[in-house]
Amino acid sequence: MEYVYAAMLLHSAETEIDDKAVTAVLKAAGVDADSARVKALVASLGGVNIAEAM
Repeated sequence: MEYVYAAMLLHSAETEIDDKAVTAVLKAAGVDADSARVKALVASLGGVNIAEAM
């Protein structure tokens, strides 16, 4: 869930959701980010309107 929370935080801050940003948020929260999971998350959110989905 931490990965999804990171994406939601970036969205609420109106920041682009990319590998670097997600990894930075996770590291700031003390999570050891798995680059494969980060890439999968970013790829899966590519065409999603997060505001609509929420």
